[in-house]
Amino acid sequence: QVQLVESGGGWVQPGGSLRLSCAASGIIFTIYTMGWYRQAPGKQRELVARFHSDGTTNYADTVKCRFTISRANATNTVYLQMTSLKPEDTAVYYCNAVHYRRSQEVYWGQGTQVTVSS
Repeated sequence: QVQLVESGGGWVQPGGSLRLSCAASGIIFTIYTMGWYRQAPGKQRELVARFHSDGTTNYADTVKCRFTISRANATNTVYLQMTSLKPEDTAVYYCNAVHYRRSQEVYWGQGTQVTVSS
């Protein structure tokens, strides 16, 4: 059974930082592209960052230079370090895993709430 379990969300003031974690189980972690998506109220879910199985990364323009995605293959964990947070970063953040060859094989976590406000 595949599980993606996010943690690390919460409330933070503008300009603050948070680190999200996603622990994966039930998959061969190294052959999956791991990503973070977010969904704000009334908006569509959008890509935040991805860490591909070949080591490359890509980011949404809105978070470049503020967020960093990383992965620890030894512990099957992907992280999202978020700095200089803005109120518009408020959303539910979801962890995502996509098989590197079978793109239809997709898994999602349950989401973790991030709220940025003063």
